[in-house]
Amino acid sequence: MTGRPAPAAVAARPAWPGVVCDLVCVLVFTLVGTASHATSGDLAHVALVGLPFVVGLAVGWVATRAWRAPAQVWPTGVAVWFATVALGLVLRPALGVGGLEVSFAVVTAAFLGATMLGWRALAALAARRARHP
Repeated sequence: MTGRPAPAAVAARPAWPGVVCDLVCVLVFTLVGTASHATSGDLAHVALVGLPFVVGLAVGWVATRAWRAPAQVWPTGVAVWFATVALGLVLRPALGVGGLEVSFAVVTAAFLGATMLGWRALAALAARRARHP
């Protein structure tokens, strides 16, 4: 024992901002989709349309343990994005919300990829700038 105090534990960053960012991405995707297709805009319809993607998002977070590094683009962000898109597209027809058209799958993957990976890339850039002003 050297008599020096133990180094301070590094405080873990909370995961909730990452969850909120991902949920906002899915919500915006759902709202834009329902508005652009002139479908019912009531809360119940929006929730039903978004539900398959929220389930996919939750599975992705649990499967990757994303709370450990929620803002990490690779591999966390990519895996969470993939689970959200893949499970969302598979669950949509099962819930009677819509079919599985290729064009919809491409738009879904592109929009959620840009937003879900985009916020993570911006967070990584901000963290890098904060470390090296």
